Amino acid sequence: MSKPRFRADHVGSLLRPEPVAKARAEGADAAILRAAEDATIPDLIKMQEDVGLKVVTDGEARRAFWHFDFMGMLDGMELRTRDEGVKFHGVDLPPIRPTITDTLGFPADHPMLEHFTFVKDHTTVCPKISIPGPSAVHFRTDPSDVLPEKYRDQKVLMADIAATYKAAVEAYYAAGCRYLQMDDIFFAYLADPKQREQRLAMGQDPDQLITDYAWMLNEAIKDRPSDMTIGMHMCRGNFRSTYAATGGYDAAADAIFNGTDVDIYFMEYDTDRAGGLEPLALLPKGDKRIMAGFITTKTPELESMDDIKRQFEAASKFVDIDQLGIAPQCGFSSTEHGNSLTVDDQRRKLELVVNVAQDIWGEA
Repeated sequence: MSKPRFRADHVGSLLRPEPVAKARAEGADAAILRAAEDATIPDLIKMQEDVGLKVVTDGEARRAFWHFDFMGMLDGMELRTRDEGVKFHGVDLPPIRPTITDTLGFPADHPMLEHFTFVKDHTTVCPKISIPGPSAVHFRTDPSDVLPEKYRDQKVLMADIAATYKAAVEAYYAAGCRYLQMDDIFFAYLADPKQREQRLAMGQDPDQLITDYAWMLNEAIKDRPSDMTIGMHMCRGNFRSTYAATGGYDAAADAIFNGTDVDIYFMEYDTDRAGGLEPLALLPKGDKRIMAGFITTKTPELESMDDIKRQFEAASKFVDIDQLGIAPQCGFSSTEHGNSLTVDDQRRKLELVVNVAQDIWGEA
């Protein structure tokens, strides 16, 4: 059976519809918020279909954060509030601290399974859901917030994270998901000298983490059915159009391309912070595909079609053009706060994604 494949795609999150943003800002109860989400997500889906995308998401409209919501819904994890949040460039995240309180697991009633089926029931094209990858559970949980004694052994902790995600893959497939994306952004973080220093100060070897994170991801997906596509997104942070890390893919390219059975790689390439295109040469020849993030979600200015085509010409010196596609470099609203652009800007960016794909490959 064939796997879903596309030339035009996006990472997943979209600017929150006004009724959803209003309900959240007013602290509406769960029923009112759910009603706003149910009423507006079909419009988000239709917008994606109307611009010509053949794969759609719910825009992550039901989430406050791209990763914390999912993680807090796992067995053995809680989200706790502390004094300060993760630092981005010039701004801090809200002070949420994921905490591992017990044995990790993926519950059969994880709410984001239903989030996926809602999209599946409201689209005529391919439904996709993006979830944080296994590395998020490890990287975003401070060692002091890992409470079970058995998880002092990193091998035990990582094995349980991998098993949790393996169960998630199986559950999504059973729910009808044939295209599951995992946002494993911390492979890119681990190229940043400051991020590497922080890990070393925590007693963690950043190069070993890259190897371990690739192992966790591959353990989770290696036994999936043959008709299930796995995507993987990497970036350097995305909160209110700011970022958290800088550095190329050189340190992680071999691990992600050759150490995992991932099908599709969403790679940030909208600024010099992402480094050069040379690591793309490590992609093995075959069916794997890189969705090049030459279009940014952080600013409203629309990129030039000619400039993007020149970037693909440069990329094709390292990887066959047939193993490339296009997507924005990140989500438009990785958190409920959104990036610094409008709904109209967002639509134009997505239209450009489709137009570039049609121009270069003759298909979306």
